[in-house]
Amino acid sequence: MLRKYKLSDNRVVMSNDSDCPIQVYINPEVEERRYLIDELKIDEHTLSSALDPDEISRIEFEPDHVALIFKMPKSYSGNEEFAFRVVSTGVFLFKEKLIVILSEDVSLFEGKQFNRIYSLKGLFLKLINRSAYHFMEHLKVINLVTDELEQKINISMENRYLINLFTLEKSLVYYLNAIHANTVVIEKLKNYAVKIGFLTEETEFLDDILIENNQCYRQAEIYSNILASLMDARASIVNNNLNILIKFLNIITICIMIPTFVVSAFSMNVGIPLQENPFAFWIIMAMAFFSALGVMILWRYNKW
Repeated sequence: MLRKYKLSDNRVVMSNDSDCPIQVYINPEVEERRYLIDELKIDEHTLSSALDPDEISRIEFEPDHVALIFKMPKSYSGNEEFAFRVVSTGVFLFKEKLIVILSEDVSLFEGKQFNRIYSLKGLFLKLINRSAYHFMEHLKVINLVTDELEQKINISMENRYLINLFTLEKSLVYYLNAIHANTVVIEKLKNYAVKIGFLTEETEFLDDILIENNQCYRQAEIYSNILASLMDARASIVNNNLNILIKFLNIITICIMIPTFVVSAFSMNVGIPLQENPFAFWIIMAMAFFSALGVMILWRYNKW
């Protein structure tokens, strides 16, 4: 699927013109791939890499364009059970054209960060900056979800919430790897700023992107370390909750067994005391009641 955009009043707006300088391909079809490879001379392997979620971030310099593969967070859906993934994005910067290749449909040019766009190179850098901003948003969501799961684990006696935390921890590992790979690419862009033709303002903005990406990496690293270091403690909480439940059930079983023994003893088909007493039933019931009460008092006294 192809979407076309152009720059108007320093903003990115959708357009249907045939010569739009900004083209976004979402999971391109065979005909679109052939156009990108044959007409725009985009390397076929690089094109496939832009759609491969396991591809590493990198930058390549072709005779007529700059090819950039970087990582972005995948849009999260509720049926993924707290699994946050990353996807690859391909950006190809030509002299008068910018090609973006995505594996899934996402909103690229929304937000105040795309309000002041003066050139295709500036938009090229804004897309990289959006990746760091998007990662930060997902990290905030992961932190909120982690806090909610921790509260549920405090009263849980099953492993479901603990497994969800393990999934979040695995997701943070993917995020750390992706953010680090983006940092390497941004540093390489900075080294080749003159070759690409970035202006002074764009080079300074590239420094800001690098700082934000490093901050994003540090925050993801902190979340990952905290989650990993406290995982054993949370597993112990689940086991302790289960032990408390088993102890409570055992106490109830004992409280029931002792009065049951009293009643059973007086139910034997042999000669027993009180069998001629008209108040035998109530006496036996009182003995059963006080035996259960005695167990409960003993339980409270010893703080079992």
